[in-house]
Amino acid sequence: MARPEKIRLGDLLVNQKLISLEQLTFALEQQKRTGRKLGRVLVDNSFVSEDQISEALAKQLSIPFINLKFYNVNLDIVRRLPENQARRFRAVVLEERNGALLVGMTDPTDLFAFDEISRFLKRDIDLAVVTEGQLLEVVDRVYRRTEEISGLARELSEDLGDTVVDFGVLTDSVGLEEAPVVKLLQSMFNDATQVRASDVHIEPQEGMLKIRFRIDGALHLQTEADNKIAASLVLRLKLMAGLDISEKRLPQDGRFNIRVRDQAVDVRISTMPTQYGESVVMRLLRQGTGFLALETLGMPPDMLKRFREIIRSSSGMVLVTGPTGSGKTSTLYAALAEINTVDQKIITVEDPVEYRLPGINQVQVNEKIELTFSRVLRSVLRQDPDIILVGEMRDGETAQIGLRAAMTGHLVFSTLHTRDTAGTLFRLVDMGVPKYMVASSVQVVVAQRLIRRVCDSCAEPYTPTPQETEWLEHAGVLQAQWGKLLRGRGCSHCNGTGYRGRMGVYEMLEMTQQLVDAAAHHDATHFMQAARTHMLGRTLIDQGIEQMQLGRTTVAEVMGLSDSRED
Repeated sequence: MARPEKIRLGDLLVNQKLISLEQLTFALEQQKRTGRKLGRVLVDNSFVSEDQISEALAKQLSIPFINLKFYNVNLDIVRRLPENQARRFRAVVLEERNGALLVGMTDPTDLFAFDEISRFLKRDIDLAVVTEGQLLEVVDRVYRRTEEISGLARELSEDLGDTVVDFGVLTDSVGLEEAPVVKLLQSMFNDATQVRASDVHIEPQEGMLKIRFRIDGALHLQTEADNKIAASLVLRLKLMAGLDISEKRLPQDGRFNIRVRDQAVDVRISTMPTQYGESVVMRLLRQGTGFLALETLGMPPDMLKRFREIIRSSSGMVLVTGPTGSGKTSTLYAALAEINTVDQKIITVEDPVEYRLPGINQVQVNEKIELTFSRVLRSVLRQDPDIILVGEMRDGETAQIGLRAAMTGHLVFSTLHTRDTAGTLFRLVDMGVPKYMVASSVQVVVAQRLIRRVCDSCAEPYTPTPQETEWLEHAGVLQAQWGKLLRGRGCSHCNGTGYRGRMGVYEMLEMTQQLVDAAAHHDATHFMQAARTHMLGRTLIDQGIEQMQLGRTTVAEVMGLSDSRED
């Protein structure tokens, strides 16, 4: 196509009546003061959306506007333009057609960018308009560091030869950033952050080293390398976390902070000796993402309303239950953030402190110096708190102290690993807590799970398998009630999995007087029957089925709720 014409964006938006002259004048003044692009200033002030700007440009230039959310990009074609140019010129090569390359640009009137891209690609170019937010998502997803990581792993393997190098001396050496092991780790953390990985697994196997990422609850293989680099990687990570590098026979835990892509990431590291070397698992906690607000967690409106009322009580215990990785901590932090006011003293006892909450006193448990949950909790009660969060009810002593605090005028939040709400009270009794204390202190129990969302970009209708149909019938969902069943076909947006992101499903058991009386009964089945009646139609599976009927998740994911086991 011919070189595009230069357009004054502000005049274009005013002419198409998307913004007023006053809004343009205000934005131009801000642009002059801050140096930012006019389009970004207009979007940040909510005068116009990115989509509206893109559609206006497309209309003026008579070129297509492409919504990248529903566009399945070809990785080989996109990579014809290097990452640095894609980011600099805000452009992405989308497809090859009629002897030309279709290039999506956020600003197709940028003549310098058009000339540079044409010069580099050496091909005829057809232009399309794309939004900046969606383009950057595609760039993050496409220009992953898989090949770079594999290359660095090979380079490190060649450097090591057959000898074991002590990378400890690198700490004080000049040019540390040039060390292949450090480059490899940096690329690995960059890639993990780009694909929203929650955990990184480094696993030595016979003859090879596996690096896997956990994304949306499922593990994905990132790369495989020569096993002889494993010791160097583990050694470097141990140095970063301040662990004992001479101890390879016992598990160790630690943490360190890194900056990845201008984002602070808190890394929790766990090492464990295995047959072929030390296995390392790292949990990545992004500090810059902020906390989820209660209304964004996915609780049904009536449950959310009641939960908000309960967390404003002056005393009692609020328990959140579920297996590891089910989002319990996020729920508790969201609750604390909502009730964190200047007139409340809040103290948390955690292992470890996962997120820093401003205005809250957070204590980290340290078993090595016998700073246990129960010991810290006793001291906390002498600090005149209004609200206490106990990271986890790990033993009977901790549970009793927490419940006693709940009985004596404190609001106590905590977590427990149980399958559902009804079984939680009996877990506390099994831990040695007197039944009367459990019945009179626990205000509410919330059980939760995370299920994967169907990828919006490749969602399609489908018919359940015979096994899924049988399960639905057993759950009382007839074919007429299936609703809008969708699944992801698998595309570049979701790495071929058909899922992108996760959502919470919840059930809540509030201790009414009837349930308190039932809990105090000598026969446990008495309480279980009362709890089941109370929860009828409002269980985790009921919520999962509702999300399935709305097309947000699949039958397979909901079936997983009934199979989940206690951790």
